[in-house]
Amino acid sequence: MGNPLILTFDLGTQSMRGMLVNQKGEIINLVQHKYKAPYFSNKPGWAEQKPEFYFQTLCNIGKELKKKSSNGYEDVIAVTITTIRDSCVCLDSEYKPLRDVILWLDSRETKHVKPFKWWVSMALKVANMDLVLKTQYKVSFANWIMENEPEIWKKTKKFVMLPTYLNYKLTGELKDCAANMIGHIPFDYRNRKWLNKNDLKRCMCDIPEEMMCELIDTGEIVGYITKEISEASDIPVGLPLISTGSDKGCETLGLSVIKEDQAALSFGTTAIVQFATKRYFEPKRFLPAYPGVPKDVYNPEIEIFRGYWLISWFKKEFALKECVEAERLGCSPESILNERLREIPVGCDGLMLQPFWTPGVVTPNAKGAIIGFSDVHTRIHVYRAIIEGIGFALMDGMYNMERRSGQKIKEIFVAGGGSQSDEICQITANMFGLPVKRIQTHEASGLGSSIAGFVAMGVFHNYEEAIKSMVHEKDVFVPNMEEYEAYQKLYTNIYTQIYSKLLPLYKKIKILTRREDK
Repeated sequence: MGNPLILTFDLGTQSMRGMLVNQKGEIINLVQHKYKAPYFSNKPGWAEQKPEFYFQTLCNIGKELKKKSSNGYEDVIAVTITTIRDSCVCLDSEYKPLRDVILWLDSRETKHVKPFKWWVSMALKVANMDLVLKTQYKVSFANWIMENEPEIWKKTKKFVMLPTYLNYKLTGELKDCAANMIGHIPFDYRNRKWLNKNDLKRCMCDIPEEMMCELIDTGEIVGYITKEISEASDIPVGLPLISTGSDKGCETLGLSVIKEDQAALSFGTTAIVQFATKRYFEPKRFLPAYPGVPKDVYNPEIEIFRGYWLISWFKKEFALKECVEAERLGCSPESILNERLREIPVGCDGLMLQPFWTPGVVTPNAKGAIIGFSDVHTRIHVYRAIIEGIGFALMDGMYNMERRSGQKIKEIFVAGGGSQSDEICQITANMFGLPVKRIQTHEASGLGSSIAGFVAMGVFHNYEEAIKSMVHEKDVFVPNMEEYEAYQKLYTNIYTQIYSKLLPLYKKIKILTRREDK
């Protein structure tokens, strides 16, 4: 075949995209469907979606993409899927969903922690792991279902991640790779297998192994597109579906980050700094490094759960003027706001933001904070403080991972909505003191999934060869080292002190404002 293509579906929080990608990394055609309702909340803090919603959206995109392509799917050699993480589905004995999908941004918790066996409790206390695992127990969706919907759990034959369910819908095979097993489940991330029944960490979420899916390697064939699915989606019957990995793992690969001196920054709803390493290490104590793509790589990461979501929050609460102007000019409110970032100096005239609008795994009492207000500050100061605050949090994560791993990052690649702004990329380069690079497309997750597909199908001998052909640097933002020095002083003397100084107050706030209906 002269011009082989990979058909890739990239399932995100806000939209799904289907794309045809060639071996030069060019997206020949793309169809995007933005969700009218990304999720629904039956109670505060919940985030759920109908199980068939994503599958039907995929089928609709498949039909539309084929019509849009001059040769249809004639040159497609394989299909890949990359999806959001930590989103789960309960399946009955016929592998039909028993309830709605619980999505990664759902914040429900169990009210009680099931008592651990005495020897487990003793061992956890000795290892200083008891509080961490009890916290993880509370946020496990499976544990919540066991506690609050026991009739559903009793009927549950398989408890799977969202990509695993889609694999089954497309091929009839309930299989998935380690790079998609990212969630609060009994998984051994170091060894890429289910936890042994006597592993101490299993008490965090003790789901029997027979309720989990069959594990295969990244790059293996899950199965083949069935006739039924072909009729529903126009994807050719018999095409192999290749296992790749989660959206963030594929994004890191799509940015060409597979070396230990590179870092990937994701400026999305969740802001993330992620490394690539063949040596397993915990990015923070008790926080696992996730299996990546390729299959011998780990992706340790630090997440800022409400990262560039803060831009949406700011627009809604403070930027009506820019929203109205953007509608008149036919552009985005962000483009107007980003232009105004140049008006505000480094450090925002003393305004500093800590972007913990949602607590982290190892910082369960954290709150967001903005300090240093004076009469010189405007809305645009707050906007730039958001950008800098996210940058400081990502710097903190990167420095912490460098210390724990011994790796030294020399270059940064960026993706996600925020990376489309030249101003934000330049601020990031200045804050990190490192060159910040953008590739030829904003579709880094889809590109990474397609790279894995081409390697699996033998079009390239290895990932290095595929990256050389498919990933191309488009822009490089060189840091202003004078501004870097100013940011280093702000980071060292102020930002790193905020959390520890405010933690006692955060704990009191949590107690005094606790909602009983959660």
